Amino acid sequence: MKVIRAKSAGFCWGVERAIDIAREFARKGRHPVYTDGPLIHNRQMMEVLTGEGIREVGDYRSESRVEVDAGAARDAVMVVRAHGISPERREYLKSLGLEFRDATCPDVGIIAGKVRLHAKKGFATVIFGDPRHPEVIGLMGYTEGRGRVISGEADIDALPDLGDKVCMVSQSTMFTDEFERLAARLRSRFPAALVFDTICGATKDRQSDVVELRKQGCEAVVVIGGRHSANTVKLASLVEREGLPCFHVETAAELDLAAVGRYRTVGVTAGASTPAFLIDEVCARLSELP
Repeated sequence: MKVIRAKSAGFCWGVERAIDIAREFARKGRHPVYTDGPLIHNRQMMEVLTGEGIREVGDYRSESRVEVDAGAARDAVMVVRAHGISPERREYLKSLGLEFRDATCPDVGIIAGKVRLHAKKGFATVIFGDPRHPEVIGLMGYTEGRGRVISGEADIDALPDLGDKVCMVSQSTMFTDEFERLAARLRSRFPAALVFDTICGATKDRQSDVVELRKQGCEAVVVIGGRHSANTVKLASLVEREGLPCFHVETAAELDLAAVGRYRTVGVTAGASTPAFLIDEVCARLSELP
């Protein structure tokens, strides 16, 4: 079997940066290193990080109260993950009395900055994304109560009259073509709307690489990553949109070797939270197939 690995497979720079920040504290003996919710959406990598003294507290959406060791304040640190958080959540975490380090992805920080700037100017904000995703929950905190989340045309049609001052951004991991289609629909309702394409470069690269795998002759694609990882799930969806069989796995152990073994050329890609060691294991297992 010929195995073609997508160039963009694996950690994006924002996730890698957050991991490096947490690990640097752990290496310096700052235990425990708390993260508000899972640092990344990959169970296997979280197990590795837990073994290094990095502890997840709170919940996936960064909404619940957190429990920290009462006697650990002197050495412990609280790290904000790459998804970012709302201003209210930031103040709450700082009130815990631990050293605070914000590891929000700079790309997400730019989105938050655009939302905050325009909200202060009186704009209503429309966010294309998943209302339950922690990135969107965090961004909504900057809208000053004038934020709306949309995921399809019906949501735009159901919006109330937002006036002349409307801006639109996107969760960083969405499909580019869907964003453009919805932006056009929004402008049909609010012609003066300001539209900012805030889908991050790493997401666009992964989406482009799926198309490239098809062009390179891949007959099927294995997508590696957590089943709760937004960008991984979208990669799997994109493979199917390209008309290719998709095998979404978290580890090499989940590979259906009999099914994937029917193909001569198979592509491999992975979400932004998937560590290289998992990708290496999947590629090695596929390469063993005749």
